[in-house]
Amino acid sequence: MYMKNTFLLLSWLILLPSGILANPIKEMLERIDKGASDKFVVELHKSPNDFFELDQKGDKVVIRGNTYINIATGINWYLKYHAGIHLSWNSMHASLPNVLPPVFRKERHETNLALRYDFNYCTYSYSMAFWDWKRWEEELDWMALHGINLPLAAVGHECVWRNLLLRLGFSKQQINDFIAGPAFLAWWEMNNLEGWGGPNPDSWYKQQEDLQKKILKRMKEWGMHPVLPGYSGMIPSKLDLGKRIDGGKEEKTLSNISSESAQSTLNKWNGFDRPGILLPDDPKFTQIASLFYEETEKLYGTSDYYSIDPFHEAKSLPAGLDFGKAGKAIMDAMKKANPKAVWVVQGWTENPRPEMMKALNPGDLLILDLFSECRPMWGIPSIWKRDKGYEEHNWLFCLLENFGGNVGLHGRMDQLLHNFYLTKDNPLAAQLKGIGLTMEGIENNPVMFELMCELPWRAEKFTKEEWIKQYIRARYGTDDESIWQAWQILANGIYNCPAGNNQQGPHESIFCGRPSLNNFQASSWSKMCNYYDPTTTAEAARLMVSVAHKYRGNNNFEYDLVDITRQAIADRARIVYNYAVADFKSFDKKSYATHTRQFLELLIMQDKLLGTRKEFKVGNWIQQARNLGSTSEEKDLYEWNARVQITTWGNRVCANDGGLRDYAHKEWNGLLKDFYYKRWAAYWQTLQDVLDGKPMVELDYYAMEEPWTLAHNPYASQPEGDCVSVAKEVFNEVFPNK
Repeated sequence: MYMKNTFLLLSWLILLPSGILANPIKEMLERIDKGASDKFVVELHKSPNDFFELDQKGDKVVIRGNTYINIATGINWYLKYHAGIHLSWNSMHASLPNVLPPVFRKERHETNLALRYDFNYCTYSYSMAFWDWKRWEEELDWMALHGINLPLAAVGHECVWRNLLLRLGFSKQQINDFIAGPAFLAWWEMNNLEGWGGPNPDSWYKQQEDLQKKILKRMKEWGMHPVLPGYSGMIPSKLDLGKRIDGGKEEKTLSNISSESAQSTLNKWNGFDRPGILLPDDPKFTQIASLFYEETEKLYGTSDYYSIDPFHEAKSLPAGLDFGKAGKAIMDAMKKANPKAVWVVQGWTENPRPEMMKALNPGDLLILDLFSECRPMWGIPSIWKRDKGYEEHNWLFCLLENFGGNVGLHGRMDQLLHNFYLTKDNPLAAQLKGIGLTMEGIENNPVMFELMCELPWRAEKFTKEEWIKQYIRARYGTDDESIWQAWQILANGIYNCPAGNNQQGPHESIFCGRPSLNNFQASSWSKMCNYYDPTTTAEAARLMVSVAHKYRGNNNFEYDLVDITRQAIADRARIVYNYAVADFKSFDKKSYATHTRQFLELLIMQDKLLGTRKEFKVGNWIQQARNLGSTSEEKDLYEWNARVQITTWGNRVCANDGGLRDYAHKEWNGLLKDFYYKRWAAYWQTLQDVLDGKPMVELDYYAMEEPWTLAHNPYASQPEGDCVSVAKEVFNEVFPNK
């Protein structure tokens, strides 16, 4: 009865705009496991600081907190560290015992880091481009369980723009030429490109508008503060001059905006034509911004936070551009929409410009220190160090971790802990308000995101070894010496990229890069640099394989078993690749034939292994895309978007000269066999031909790659084979002496 009354009280505390009472905690627990809400008592208490508390009342576990989000964080903490249940991207469901393990001693965690941000614009394209409500609902639960209360909410932003441009008198064709397709909306939103991947059908806009409204409704039920995209000055590069702005009583025109002022000098981004830029000191900026926020409010309401990144990754800017005035104009337009609004901006390369910061009042800006675990800008030693940090402006300590949504084990455990705890009592961190997850892709390396989300709640610094021991028990529900040894190897190796190594994201697979005699990194910007012994991942995999029979059916273990074995095979393939290159340079034809055959066999074995888990299948990605279409034409367009993004990324110029090819490469089943294998087989043959006395032929990789992006051959989206059996089989074949 007490629990029932508590839930009624909590439900009363939130009144939705629709007038329907909701209890997000109870509903979330029921999604995790039917009947789970009956096993907890939740209590909402006022507190000056964010907190959650674990306690016991009879046979019920009590979770207290000052917000729904903090109560959810407490539930997650209890499940991990008291019940041995880890809810992760690979499974947001669990079977809770009939009687939960008791909390023997009251446990309380507090934090003054009240803001916990989530998402990069890139996340919305690299991971979430084709999500439906079911997948979004799981993510929103994950966010609540991990303390997120400030998420970027970018779904359906294109709907605002479509309505705005229609209002300005643009034709449907002009709008289609401007707005990007589903897999490339992130870079359109960041003013990097226009039109690529489109045109989107009318049904896309209706679908995404409805989805965003569901997402925002759930975020508000949780008490989250959605961060909506704001206006930075972007306009279509091809203006139809003379089009009208409906300014209310007066009709104003765009006729005095010349194509030169619209374009400024931001005309190229990695081979793509950039959208036009209406500079903030242009009198039409205020008019367009006002209409933009009006259309945003019509669809999604107002927000207390807007995300804007002006001049993002711009290599050239108009001479004499006054950043202070530009920042003031952007801020004024935002404040007109909501006087309480805060501008959320990425701390990335030159942004935010110092002149812009000086022109804005303290409290108006919230800066995401985007890559705090590697290249912090807030004042500690780093290649991007700012001597005075962000001065009087508020900022968040962020984990970037992943670029391009690439597959690969990676982390900076010691550096993350070191950099985070340097903020304690540091004058340059006086305006630190919280943390952020700013990854380009998710659903990978859960260990790093788990570690990051716990930092605000752990007042004292700890070692990665201490934490990993707890993590293993939480993730697998067991204390196994072999698993502990495996994770010690990983935590001191591939998950411990050191300071000074500035690589961007996971240690890339040799399989995924365009072949050459000096094939090291797969993508153009990875800055990959060896920092661990590649044979150690094989030892970690051996330890996992050795106990795999005991944990068959343990979903978290099986996911990690495949991922760690995958990394070991990729690392072995890099060694074999170097053997083959040395054989070629030594004119050792016999050894060359042996090693190139071994390399291709490793690639095929990797493909087979990854086929046992849905998360590592290209069919899962493609199926998500096709499922959003209602006609064959729509399905084909979305599939093309999905295929292009993970391979060539752009057209020939952007892929080759712009360097975008393989930026979002994925070591996935199906893609390995049908895309990467063909490149490597062709390349090894060209070298074999040289050994046989024929001239060297330069391969046209784009010509080999584009046909796959245009194809519609089906790929299975569900697992094929037993992952434990296949992992053992493949590991023993690749590493017979281990």
